Amino acid sequence: MFPAFASAAQTASRTATRVSFFTVPNGIIMDKWTPAKEGTDFEFSEILKPLEPFRNQVNIISDLGHPQAYGGGSATANHNRSAATFLSGAHAEAGPQARLGVTVDQFAARQIGQDTPLPSIEMMIEDSSLSCGDLSCAYRDTISWQGPTSPLPMQNNPQVVFERLFGDGSTDAERRARRKQSLSLLDSVLGEASSLQRKLPAGDRSRVDQYLNDVREIERRIEKAAQQASSDLQLPDAPAGAAKNVEDHIKLMFDLQVLAWQADITRVTTLLLAKELSNAVYPKSGVRDAFHILSHHSNLRENMDRFAVLNRYHLTLFTYLLEKLQSIPDGDGTLLDHSMVLYGSAMSDANQHNHGPLPVILAGGASGALKAGRHIRNSKDTTMSNLLLAMLDKLAIPTEKFGDSTGMLQI
Repeated sequence: MFPAFASAAQTASRTATRVSFFTVPNGIIMDKWTPAKEGTDFEFSEILKPLEPFRNQVNIISDLGHPQAYGGGSATANHNRSAATFLSGAHAEAGPQARLGVTVDQFAARQIGQDTPLPSIEMMIEDSSLSCGDLSCAYRDTISWQGPTSPLPMQNNPQVVFERLFGDGSTDAERRARRKQSLSLLDSVLGEASSLQRKLPAGDRSRVDQYLNDVREIERRIEKAAQQASSDLQLPDAPAGAAKNVEDHIKLMFDLQVLAWQADITRVTTLLLAKELSNAVYPKSGVRDAFHILSHHSNLRENMDRFAVLNRYHLTLFTYLLEKLQSIPDGDGTLLDHSMVLYGSAMSDANQHNHGPLPVILAGGASGALKAGRHIRNSKDTTMSNLLLAMLDKLAIPTEKFGDSTGMLQI
């Protein structure tokens, strides 16, 4: 059977590559992460062991760094820059207004996100920050930037994400009626604004032009949703807010991403699994210590071993997503075959606030463009932006440079 929202005529488009980006904060115990051997004949390390069933679908990429994440200021600022740099390869500037750069997910969404109702979706697990010290909270609360001064908000409420993807009607008929009503309202807005524009001075006409462009983008999304929507779509009940525990919350967000990809509502997703400085507790891991506090292990082996257990547990949650993607047919393969999934962090040792060597995993086959099953070593201090540039290349988005890239990583 074809996935939701698809018909036989649409099958060719369904094999388009999807791409997602996941970041975990607070560093990793790298000596329990990095495999001893490179190439295809490597053994999964203690932390990476949960990935072993997916050997032929993952690459472990070592020795990358994010030099733009370094800078002066407090430890809090260091963590904030870590989150900001992860997908941008840019330095988070201090000052009254947050300024960074376009992140790789939004660079991709500009190119491959126009064929779907939503160019991208941005999700997180925790609430927004109340105080962020030396640097703007924007640097910590999102890993997705549409422009140098345009951080995208990340949604942590699964119900809101569901309604954004599928509408807030309880039945297909209600959703269709609301789309039709929205288009009618947009037609009215466009007509009145066009009439008003002829009477305005040049500066105001420019502002109205931008407004009309935004309205047309909304119109495009609604029309795209109407074209793709099927009354045969079998959706689960809309989530009633966030789950009671963090593990179920994460899995619910993974489920929503998979639904969005099945329905071809979007092909670009980001998820902030926890924020830098997060002190979430994961009881099911067997470790009761708060996340960030334990990351400052003081180089005591006992503390480091407990933190490694937590690092491994986060990967077991990630395998939940990989299992789902691998189980869902898509064209001539599975959703995992036709996706490229980045998992990692812009911080290495949180005890020292190092930004290299970084823990990085790249999963999926990228519709045949990505060879998997390898541990890839790189020369010391290779910038992670070289990997981000290579990911864009695998998405058939040619560009000469991204962030602080110095060349394209061979993946």
